[in-house]
Amino acid sequence: MSDSEDDTEDVQLKFVVLGDGSSGKTSLITRYTQDQFGRNYEQTVGLDFFLKRIRLTNKKNVSLKIWDIGGQTLGGNMLDKYVFGAQGVLLVYDVTNHHSFENLEEWYEIVKSMAHDSQPHYALVANKCDLEHLRTVTKDKHMTFATKNKLQSHYISAKTGDSVDLCFKMLAADILGIKLTRAETEQAHRIVTAEIANSANSEAVKIASVRRKQQKSSFCSLQ
Repeated sequence: MSDSEDDTEDVQLKFVVLGDGSSGKTSLITRYTQDQFGRNYEQTVGLDFFLKRIRLTNKKNVSLKIWDIGGQTLGGNMLDKYVFGAQGVLLVYDVTNHHSFENLEEWYEIVKSMAHDSQPHYALVANKCDLEHLRTVTKDKHMTFATKNKLQSHYISAKTGDSVDLCFKMLAADILGIKLTRAETEQAHRIVTAEIANSANSEAVKIASVRRKQQKSSFCSLQ
């Protein structure tokens, strides 16, 4: 990397993440900005802020200012101030909670009415896709809503990290009129695959350890 590339001024983008409480908005942002996942749910009251600096295909530095909006702000008198100036809006729902999907239409319509002439770019984000066996929102319903409103469509898992990086990167690229390379998109998926594999190995080690302890305990009790 040359000095001239280091000195390039960052493009500033404001992203707002909206959706019902417990849809996984904070987990999604924390996974993206800190590569962490908290298993204990803590409701966001009002809003919280995160920052992520990325580099896109054309060596453009981008600073993403990510606003995590609490689910209870829907219909509140502060929402218009939170979304003001946003270039990107992520509408997040929980695939195992149909109610969270139904409420996105209200979130979307309210934000659209607030944006007036400067409409942001929108992304429909289906979270908790690792819980496929508990899914209540079909992919057909997801795609119908996305197509009808011309939204970017993403299926992600904040828990495993699946497609999280790609979701934010694609939205930023779309806003800036940049086409991501095939290598960039594939790299994101390869990173996720490795993380999932490591997680699976870790769980296997834990299970084996528990079994060994149980076997040892049983042997001792017989003596």
